[in-house]
Amino acid sequence: MGMKIVVGDDVVVISGKDKGKMGKVIKVLRKKHFGKDVSFAIVSGVNICKKSVKATQKSDGGIINIAKPINLSNIALFDSTLGIRTRVGYKFIDEKKVRFMKSSGKVIE
Repeated sequence: MGMKIVVGDDVVVISGKDKGKMGKVIKVLRKKHFGKDVSFAIVSGVNICKKSVKATQKSDGGIINIAKPINLSNIALFDSTLGIRTRVGYKFIDEKKVRFMKSSGKVIE
């Protein structure tokens, strides 16, 4: 099965504490949990948490901000031409399977 959200996509958060925030997908994580596929994405500027880092010989300690993964069901692709969130569809163009935005019909590169 193809991934609906891939690295580099502009997405908007549709539920949770960061609802309405937009960002770019940095990394997509897939794993199996009790036999089901569970997918997460790390989005820039979304789901930011503070982490305490212990001092070592090479680096100073302190508190840093890191982006935590967010479930793919809580984000949607953002259509910049219409300025709204959209769903992703698949179609074949010249015997090649491509993703497209269902709201505008624009092919996603």
